[in-house]
Amino acid sequence: MLIAPFLGAGQVAAEPTGGAPAVRVPGFWDPRRRPEKPDLSRISVIRFLTETDYPPFNFAGPDGNPQGFNVDLARLLCEELKVACTIQMRRFETLIAALNGNQGDAAIASITATLDMRAKVDFTDSYYRTPARFVAKRDSPIDDPLPERLEGKKVAVVAGTAHEAYLKALFTEAEVRAYPSADVARLALRRGDVDLLFGDAISLAFWLNGTDSENCCSFRGGPYIDSRYFGEGIGIAVKKGNDTMRLALNWALFRVWEQGRFTDLWLRYFPISPF
Repeated sequence: MLIAPFLGAGQVAAEPTGGAPAVRVPGFWDPRRRPEKPDLSRISVIRFLTETDYPPFNFAGPDGNPQGFNVDLARLLCEELKVACTIQMRRFETLIAALNGNQGDAAIASITATLDMRAKVDFTDSYYRTPARFVAKRDSPIDDPLPERLEGKKVAVVAGTAHEAYLKALFTEAEVRAYPSADVARLALRRGDVDLLFGDAISLAFWLNGTDSENCCSFRGGPYIDSRYFGEGIGIAVKKGNDTMRLALNWALFRVWEQGRFTDLWLRYFPISPF
């Protein structure tokens, strides 16, 4: 477990870069529905909780301090709210109990706002989703993998996942090949054992942009965001009934998005967009 102060009150964020992004960036905010600025007088510090090992969203850096997309987003929110913050790294399975035990004020750890989770904690507005996507080798002729076009095509997927269930339910003509892990499924694609790979677009984007993929492959087709299979979006969790914190974070999320800083942050971590 690590607790680190990472922001002093009143620091100013860097100016966003100009121009439209070359890749798609998730956005769940409607500029026509601007939230009112809440009363922030009761918030002097925010104690964030995050997970220890879920790169690129949250992980321990070389110096042992928290790093990642969620950590940097928390920093931007604190800048916007002009409050000091700390962040504590814990195992994922301990986050909700710690939050409800008043060991933190908000958990920012890529927690999906499922019905089960909503029974335990409240959530801010969603700030991203975890879509599913297809990946093919760069020389593959498959450009738009619609169900009717995948008859007889071999598709790798991780066994026992929502992605496998989705394939079997909607891509009934494809030959689904389930593998025990994401690494094994990706290797099958690189070797040419399968025509496509279907999985979590966030981790796939991270893989495609890294060295492990050896520049073998690319996304094909658009994202799949069916909430029945892939969840209702990722939000920041707060203790049930803590509307003061939830509304403050909602307002800060909108402001960070409105100013373009969310886009800048997303593109820094995902130059190959999962969307």
